[in-house]
Amino acid sequence: MKYFIKTFGCQANKSDSERIAGDYQARGYQETDSWKEADEIVINTCSVRERAEDRVKGFLLNIQKYFPQTQSATRPKIILTGCMIHHGAQKLRQDLPLVDEVLPIAEVGFNSPAIRKDKKHAWVPISSGCNSFCTFCIVPYARGRERSRPMVDVVAEVKQLAAEGYDEITLLGQNVNSYGLEKAGIGYRKLLMSREGFALSDIPSNQSAYFPPDGIPPFVTLIRQISAIDGIKKIHFMTSNPWDFWEELIDEIATNQKIDRFVHLPVQSGSDRILSLMNRGYTHADYLSLINRIKAKVKDVRIGTDIIVGFPGETETDFEETVALAKEVGFAVAFSAQYSPRPGTAAYRIYEDNIPAKIKKERWQILEDLINRPNLESRPIIR
Repeated sequence: MKYFIKTFGCQANKSDSERIAGDYQARGYQETDSWKEADEIVINTCSVRERAEDRVKGFLLNIQKYFPQTQSATRPKIILTGCMIHHGAQKLRQDLPLVDEVLPIAEVGFNSPAIRKDKKHAWVPISSGCNSFCTFCIVPYARGRERSRPMVDVVAEVKQLAAEGYDEITLLGQNVNSYGLEKAGIGYRKLLMSREGFALSDIPSNQSAYFPPDGIPPFVTLIRQISAIDGIKKIHFMTSNPWDFWEELIDEIATNQKIDRFVHLPVQSGSDRILSLMNRGYTHADYLSLINRIKAKVKDVRIGTDIIVGFPGETETDFEETVALAKEVGFAVAFSAQYSPRPGTAAYRIYEDNIPAKIKKERWQILEDLINRPNLESRPIIR
């Protein structure tokens, strides 16, 4: 029996696919490079933007053209997993009749070793899900509540990787800073209902979703334990968030030469008004203060970020504040996106997508020309 995995989206999805491959090989399956030869096809989906879902649908269309009979006994079994799961199995089967099985990403566990093709660098998940209810984001609904892996398990995995010759790792989480601090059961049922009567005030603040650290933050403790493992030369982590980028973490980066000097720190907007509508929990000044504290202690640091342009209600003044922030920070790279309303998110239920596509594209191009084009040759490699 042969399997094929098609992965869309971020590093977390790529890491999940490595673990899915491990599960298949533990059951005696062999990987094939061609989905046309597979007995089972797993599609690991992204739902961050509409375009990502369109690519999944395009891939399914190619399969359908190659195997004209949808229920043909000769075509592979098709399994859908990843962030599109938030739509629900019933709707997915209705909209994508070629799909035979819908697999919640939470069921991808750690029972079998991940199958990694890179033999020097490894992605290591330290948590899954998210308790940070940014209004534009589908992750809390697609991946569920935040759950940290036991520290002993993470350290054991990295020790095994080092024994196998890996010397570079990336610690993965939707918010690595909050590792070990998440509150159980954070959520709100109103998002499962209609748009009527739902408001921004119904969403918990990001800070309320976590316990404050008692002493050294668990994430810093984890980094220190991993740094002490013989053979590990470089440590990356992503993604961090500005509201809990602890001073102890800044100090650890400054003094621990194994930690990469590239810090990915999403800002999303430079406008206080838009940041509030996004439920980000900080201001333009807060973010800039954090950047200045990092730069003061980590002299060779390079900052990357995520920015959304065309968020509902974004005025020209709001966008100019984002441009001003970009100039103030001097980002090494920015992953800019044109806002796309995602069914299931709070923003989809609360706000009208009222910025014309032409303006979104123009604003995206301005940021590309300001941040990414001048840094094209020196752009950091994102692990």
